[in-house]
Amino acid sequence: MSKVVTTYHQRVAQEKRALIVTAATALFLELGYDRTSLARIAESSGVSRATLFKQFPTKAALFDAIVTESWSTGDEEHPPPPGNLVDGLTSIGRRYAELLGRPQMTDLFRIVIAELPRFPELAHAQFAHGKMPYFESVRSYLLAEHEAGTVQVEDVDLAATQFLGMISNYIFWPTLLVPGWEVSPDRVTQVVDEAVRTTAARYAAPAASRTD
Repeated sequence: MSKVVTTYHQRVAQEKRALIVTAATALFLELGYDRTSLARIAESSGVSRATLFKQFPTKAALFDAIVTESWSTGDEEHPPPPGNLVDGLTSIGRRYAELLGRPQMTDLFRIVIAELPRFPELAHAQFAHGKMPYFESVRSYLLAEHEAGTVQVEDVDLAATQFLGMISNYIFWPTLLVPGWEVSPDRVTQVVDEAVRTTAARYAAPAASRTD
């Protein structure tokens, strides 16, 4: 019985956490980070101040949660196994495209850009808790492929940046900057596939290139 009760309380806490994060993101966009108080977030999310402060004692902690959840795909700790570069990059590329296509990702970047002059720590948080951990997961995958002999890459950081950049430059940045910009699912697939082909052509080891 106690296990059932514990599970119930955990589910309620997660639901309230999601409400808080959603409300905070909307208010940060509408009012700005500085003018949004934790009390107002509690009111907007429909939770008590005590509940909010229990989960997020500071506004910085709440923003960190927004960053972490915006960049989470749920399988960061389970990268594709090395051995087939095309399949691995395709899996990573599709996951990245899905991540960039989320409205909360666009919201996060808009908050950071708008508040950068007054709150540079938000950009640092976005980089440290969001972009960099994700980048590291891609870097680690390419390093594993290198060690497996399927790729020949001297600068893994550069290779990861090139691959992710080919996807984000078409799918994400225009959406952030150009009102009404949309990319169809078929086009997203094409963008990812071309990024995979380009990266494989540049870095695949000769033997791997012959078998793909």
